[in-house]
Amino acid sequence: MYQPPHFAEPDEDVMRALITAHPLGLLISSSADDLQANPLPFLVSVDDGITRLRTHMSRANGQWRHIEDGASVLVVFQGVDSYITPSWYRAKSEHGKVVPTWNYAMVQARGSARIEAGSDRLRQQVGELTDRHEANRAEPWKVDDAPEAYVAAQLRGIVGIDITVDTLTGKWKMSQNRSEADRKGVHAGLTEDGDAAMAELVRLYSQI
Repeated sequence: MYQPPHFAEPDEDVMRALITAHPLGLLISSSADDLQANPLPFLVSVDDGITRLRTHMSRANGQWRHIEDGASVLVVFQGVDSYITPSWYRAKSEHGKVVPTWNYAMVQARGSARIEAGSDRLRQQVGELTDRHEANRAEPWKVDDAPEAYVAAQLRGIVGIDITVDTLTGKWKMSQNRSEADRKGVHAGLTEDGDAAMAELVRLYSQI
């Protein structure tokens, strides 16, 4: 990923927080004659200081067949993003040499993957993923709510993927490369447009 120094986010806790908040990652893998990418819901954890990503996919999805033990993969997680109009820049009225851009937060995880097909571990993973995303519902649905035979059949139709992450790369492009006046203009414009999440990130990362 192209990474100008002023956009780099080095804090792995911050990057893992983005993955937790935006868990649908794009899993990218390659074989000798193919390149595949699939969106999958991930769980992120830290074991002995090493970041792990866990997910699952349908057995009918051919991507898992060329993810052998130790295969290198890339997973991309997209956080908040917003179009930035040059109309918000002070520089527009000063010299007009401005163009539109896009602000965004993104994490890329590179590591080695292995396949998990055991039903017990898959059930644990699916249960954990479900519990996390059902937690705020008035009546959370649980895997045990479905008939046992049905759950067992569904588990036979998926494979688990466990990724040991070697490198986490974070890019928080939040107008840090603009002048203070332009950054304040972006913050004000986002606030006026009701984009509170991006406005707050611009405030934090642009130090205004």
